[in-house]
Parts: sequence; structure tokens; C-alpha cells
Amino acid sequence: MNDTQAYELLKRKGQTHILDFFDSLTVEEQKHLLAQVERIDWSVIDAAMHKDEPACRGKIEPLDAIEAAEIEEKKERFHSLGIQAIREKKVGCVLLAGGQGTRLGFDKPKGMLNIGINRNLYLFEMLISNLTKNTDAAGVTVPLYIMTSDKNNQDTVTFFKEHDYFGYPKEDIIFFVQEMVPCTDFNGKILMENPSTICMSPNGNGGWYTSMQNSGVLEDVKKRGLEWINVFSVDNVLQQIADPVFIGATIDSGCVSGAKVVKKAAFDERVGVLCLEDKRPSIVEYYEMTEEMASSRKQNGDLTYGFGVTLNYLFRVDMLNAMLGANMPLHIAEKKIPYMDKDGNYIQPDRPNGYKFETLVLDMVHMSDSCIPCEVVREKEFAPIKNASGVDSLESARKLLSANGVAL
Repeated sequence: MNDTQAYELLKRKGQTHILDFFDSLTVEEQKHLLAQVERIDWSVIDAAMHKDEPACRGKIEPLDAIEAAEIEEKKERFHSLGIQAIREKKVGCVLLAGGQGTRLGFDKPKGMLNIGINRNLYLFEMLISNLTKNTDAAGVTVPLYIMTSDKNNQDTVTFFKEHDYFGYPKEDIIFFVQEMVPCTDFNGKILMENPSTICMSPNGNGGWYTSMQNSGVLEDVKKRGLEWINVFSVDNVLQQIADPVFIGATIDSGCVSGAKVVKKAAFDERVGVLCLEDKRPSIVEYYEMTEEMASSRKQNGDLTYGFGVTLNYLFRVDMLNAMLGANMPLHIAEKKIPYMDKDGNYIQPDRPNGYKFETLVLDMVHMSDSCIPCEVVREKEFAPIKNASGVDSLESARKLLSANGVAL
């Protein structure tokens, strides 16, 4: 794309301000800006103009999970099926690690956080340890694809190299960078970071599979002949990864996807709940539920909508491939976005001034034909680090790690 083509495109879109400083840029800066313009997904920008349209949800109904007691009863069968799938090299994993530890007061990739007390124990290290426990049991390793972002990719790759990949075979750790999308002001105008750079933000955790495709990493998935991918977030230090029991339970169910869930601690706990929406698996966020729905109970006294998701899913690869190219719902959030004003001044806003756009992995569940929720014991597999203090913090995670015999 040359500057004339870019101008004509931006004129049609009402975004010619992007080129306001074009003539003052170096040749390299001009190339960089034109490349950004060429990659803009205009369907995302159009969404800013329709953000106030009400979201239409279908008919919501409960979805029963395989509860922990039943999993324990069938554990031997599930474990055997899962181990077989791992040994046959049908399973891969994706770690969603594009975020920074900013909310924790840590200005580095969140996975680099030291969760130890008397020794160094990094979040990435703990997750690799959790994975290795299961691959050791199978006697083979599985490929681990790590999704980073533009902001933290170099730090993350360097950190793994410096720590010798925490003992995991480096040929089985593949990094890829998450796709980025432009940010806009409240009128849908694309914000500029500086004269040669559009303000960009990651496209959300739902963009992991398209990011794998666009980065060329899906070729590795195809070459290895993977049939299942276990995708999980960087937050939860206790989660089991490539868990044979979870894999086996999902395979045994005949479903094309599975989700690890925990029994809600209270009816108003702030977690998304796995349910059915128009007879398809779906996730309803806590703020979308009426108080009547949230507090509704079954005859045995359990919550009707009682299982919260932990962002640890298993997807069949053929299902994921069928989703490629499909339009996923866009989630639009008002954020404080540093930007360059029309006079070229850099502005650090003190209140939300624009929109960031994300796709979410929970929508991939709704795009699935079927999903089996598998309950895990909260105290053994759910210790997310999301907040600086209090609930779901480093302090609470350390207590749970100690209770599970992890030396800190």
C-alpha cells in the first residue's frame, strides 16, 4: 500500500487524521505507518459505532457438570484415556501470557512474578512444573505454545532462555505474538500513539487461535497431528495442565470441548458461569445474571447456576479449524488510553477516553456444539493471582500453594 492508496482508504473511512504528520516522517516511519493502515480490521472499528446496541442473549438454562465425586469414581478410566491421548501425541497446550503484572505493581510480564518467599519461584516456573508432572506420568512431552504480546514478547522469550526453559525441552516451547487492534476515541476515531504509530491493544484472549494462524504456528500444530488443545491463562498457579483426567473425561463425553470449573463459593461470587444458551454451551458473566438466577437452587440445595469457569479449556482441533474466519463477538471496554492529540502533544488521560476491543475465549465455548464442564476441587486447583491484595491475590495464592505442599 502506498500513501495515495492509504489516503483514499482513510478518506472513505473518515480517518484521514492518521496521515496528518506523514510528510514529516522518515521513510522507515512512513513504511511502518502504511503497514499498520493496511492491517486495520475495519469491522472492529465499525463496532465502536454500535456499542450502545443492546446485546441479545438467548434462552439461558443450567448445564450440569461432571462433579468432583463422579470424576473421582471414574478417575481410573478417565486417566487411562487421557494418558493414551498424550502418549499418542494428540495433545498440545496454549498458555495465554500476553499480559503485564501492572495490577500487582509489577511492570513486567505477569509470568515473571516471583511467587516464592524463601526461594525464587516464578509463576512461569510453577506452571511448567504443573505441566511436567503430567507429561512425566505419560512419559512424553507435549508442545507448549506461549502467546505473548508486542509489549512483553522479548522479555518473556529472554526470561525463558535465561532459565533454560525451566527444564522443559526448548524444541517443545513455541512463542507467538497476539494480534493487535486499533483503539478509538468515543466517536470511533482511531487514536494515534505518535506521528508514525497507531494506538494498538491486544485483541483479547479469544484471539489466540487466529493469532496462531496468522503467525504461522498452526503449521506446527498440523505437522504434529494434534487433535486436542488445552488452553489456559497465566493467572492460576495451581491449575493442572495437560491433565489426563480432564482430557479423558472430555474424550469420554463425546463433546468437542471441555471446561474446568469450580463450585461457586457464594451465589454472588464474581465468576462467569457455564450454562446453556439456546441449547448451546455458553458462559454468562456474573454481572449479566439476575439476582433470581444467581440465587436459584436445585432440590438438593445446590446452586442452579453453580459452576464458575477457571479459564482452562480443552478444544478439539477440527472444531477450532472450522471456526477460523468466523466473526466472533466483540467486547468493547472504556479505557484510559495514552494518545497524541491533533497538535502532536502526548496526552496521558486521567479518565477513560476511548475504546479497546477484545474477543474472549468464552465465546469460543458458545461457538462449540458441545462442552462438558468438569469440576475441580477449588482448594487444589484454583489459586488465581489477579489482585494486589485480598481475594485472588499473591497472598491468597501463596496460602493455597503452601496448603498443597509447595515449598515457598
